[in-house]
Amino acid sequence: MPSSRTSRPPAQRAPKRPSAARAPRENPLTRFVTRARRAWDRPLTAYYLILGGSLLITVLGLVMVYSASQITALQMSLPGSYFFRKQFLAASIGALLLLLASRMPVKLHRALAYPILAGAVFLLVLVQVPGIGVAVNGNQNWISLGGSFQIQPSEFGKLALVLWGADLIARKQDKRLLAQWKHMLVPLVPVTFMLLGLIMLGGDMGTTIILTAILFGLLWLAGAPTRLFAGVLGVAVVLAAIAIETSPHRLNRLACIGATDPGPNDICWQGVHGIYALASGGIFGSGLGASVEKWGQLPEAHTDFIFAVTGEELGLAGTLSVVALFAALGYAGIRVAGRTEDPFVRYAAGGVTTWITAQAVINIGAVLGLLPIAGVPLPLFSYGGSALLPTMFAIGLLIAFARDEPGARAALALRQPRFGRKRAGGSRSDRGPRRWNTMRRRASAARSSGER
Repeated sequence: MPSSRTSRPPAQRAPKRPSAARAPRENPLTRFVTRARRAWDRPLTAYYLILGGSLLITVLGLVMVYSASQITALQMSLPGSYFFRKQFLAASIGALLLLLASRMPVKLHRALAYPILAGAVFLLVLVQVPGIGVAVNGNQNWISLGGSFQIQPSEFGKLALVLWGADLIARKQDKRLLAQWKHMLVPLVPVTFMLLGLIMLGGDMGTTIILTAILFGLLWLAGAPTRLFAGVLGVAVVLAAIAIETSPHRLNRLACIGATDPGPNDICWQGVHGIYALASGGIFGSGLGASVEKWGQLPEAHTDFIFAVTGEELGLAGTLSVVALFAALGYAGIRVAGRTEDPFVRYAAGGVTTWITAQAVINIGAVLGLLPIAGVPLPLFSYGGSALLPTMFAIGLLIAFARDEPGARAALALRQPRFGRKRAGGSRSDRGPRRWNTMRRRASAARSSGER
């Protein structure tokens, strides 16, 4: 007998199709690297890095200035927030300068090159006039503005050299004159040496090193041959050796590289206590405001050695964060200089990047005991309005150049304001009567049909 009433044959299953070979799973590290490369290659990456990195450094610097300067202010019978308020005022003015520089066209930046250079030279000459120049820590490189406000003209000389040097080399490149060595050097090198001489009259060795680094950066970007580059470097080394040999104070700074003991007459006191501050911070620091070295043991705790106080209070994590922000800022500046077609933008962006990174390396290297103490502040971070104002204007230059990249310009043009946009379809009168929501329409239909 059949097992079922129907004589249908048993259903046969369809043959299984061969399963497609699965793609191998991508390594998470490889996927992360791929995404990071895509992020780096986006048109607005340099713009966001410069803007965000500089603002983070400035804000963190304000916090650390407030923490590191309280004891110094109280020792001088001043309010604990005295230096913080002055730095905050300088940062507010610097933010306006940054915004102004970021919105200025390139032609206006080039037009300001010669006036800024002339103003810097005039102020550097005024520093040496008796009764006008003011000596601080043995160096006469300040001008008093009345009260507690002073300016250091040598800080504005950095900005002047960047703008004027970039404009000079760009014009010579347009005229195809850079192939001749005399046009490569004259008048760039003589004017730079004039600035260096005026600054060295006041005894500011640290700023002369920064200006020399800017000069070498401009020559390297201009394509100076190796023998020409080596010749200028040789002259600079000879002049630096003479300046160091004639000053016992500078010789002592060289002797304090890597020192772990203050030495005779405490000649290495500042550098050694900077190392003590970094060593006592550990991984995450002793806490914001809990530094011990700032209680009179570490000189210039809120200016040249603020990085040491940062290491003591925020630890290795805090110092590495600061270094990473400067590295990101330097990378963004190099990217702007490398992607532009405008010679002036290339030289100006390269000069600003050389200035900020060289100064950061010299300051951090001195705090770590790897370089001699040059007396230069940490850009955007240390206390000092004279250093902060031109640096923030230079950051505004980089932001303007980053916005002016072809890809960045197109990306910014496609962006629409998030608020105040009109909805698609016109106004409410054009779209017809307003609709009630679904639940309300369902409820009215249920009442009309007698549902309970």
